[in-house]
Amino acid sequence: MPEEIRVGVSACLLGQPVRYDGGHKHDRYVTDTLGKYFTFVPVCPEVEAGFGVPREAMRLVGDPEAPRLVTLKTGTDLTDRMRAFATRRADALAGENLCGFIFKAKSPSSGFTRVKVYNDKGSPAERGVGLFARAFMDRLPLVPVEDEGRLHDDRLRENFIERIFTLARWRQTLAGDGQTGLTARLIGFTASHKLLLLSHSPQLARQIGRLAAEAKNWPADALIQSYETLLMRTLALPATPAKHANVLQHIMGYFKKSLTGDEKNELGEVIDTYRLGLVPLIVPVTLLAHYTRKYDVAYLRGQHYLTPHPVELKLRNHA
Repeated sequence: MPEEIRVGVSACLLGQPVRYDGGHKHDRYVTDTLGKYFTFVPVCPEVEAGFGVPREAMRLVGDPEAPRLVTLKTGTDLTDRMRAFATRRADALAGENLCGFIFKAKSPSSGFTRVKVYNDKGSPAERGVGLFARAFMDRLPLVPVEDEGRLHDDRLRENFIERIFTLARWRQTLAGDGQTGLTARLIGFTASHKLLLLSHSPQLARQIGRLAAEAKNWPADALIQSYETLLMRTLALPATPAKHANVLQHIMGYFKKSLTGDEKNELGEVIDTYRLGLVPLIVPVTLLAHYTRKYDVAYLRGQHYLTPHPVELKLRNHA
């Protein structure tokens, strides 16, 4: 795993007393679990924009596609001030080497989805995006984002954290070792992530493979941009049980000369049981990882599919 993985986070989720009432929204999963693996870069748009603590509560109003940020009691319009800050802060964060961002859910500044936007009659529609979150995603569209509420969903959490670790490995690959050329590094990265990419989209995985094969014909900057865009687009697609099962059966093929008939039957049954949703993904993956070590299959030992993130996070333990 990369030595340091930097992730942006809404400061209130770390327990910092920056909310409008002087409180916080400390999230223990963020600090106590993810904090073991990530270096957090905290951001509180309201405080950093100079609104102070405590401050008047605010909300989004008007057009959900271009809402205004207005205080509740006095009706003060803070839109231009927040947008100017958000643009500057997003530009600064572009230099922080962030591999992800965890936003505060439903915040008029930091919520990245389903934020309430009120019409002129005071009725809300959950169709908005916080002004800072919008600026961040516009400036850094390939950086994975989530909010602490959606991290309670097993599959959303796994996908988000998998994307963070993969992006961190990609950044590490780009940094290089001073001896291996870009084309060779890119081909190596593609090879070691092949099965992981297949679990998200066989079609896009093949496109990435073709891009890697033609890497020497591309200018470096264009190659990196195109590859990273395709990589993150692929990983954003859900890795379904059916796609996982196909990858697991593909891995099983590497042991066709090593396993006994009973072992093959057992492994096939475990994969089918997973496909039906009766056991979590960690069950067939653990068995295949065992055979990989036992029979020392070099290709599989180099595949990040078997360990895309730390096992201690238990991201593949849900059925």
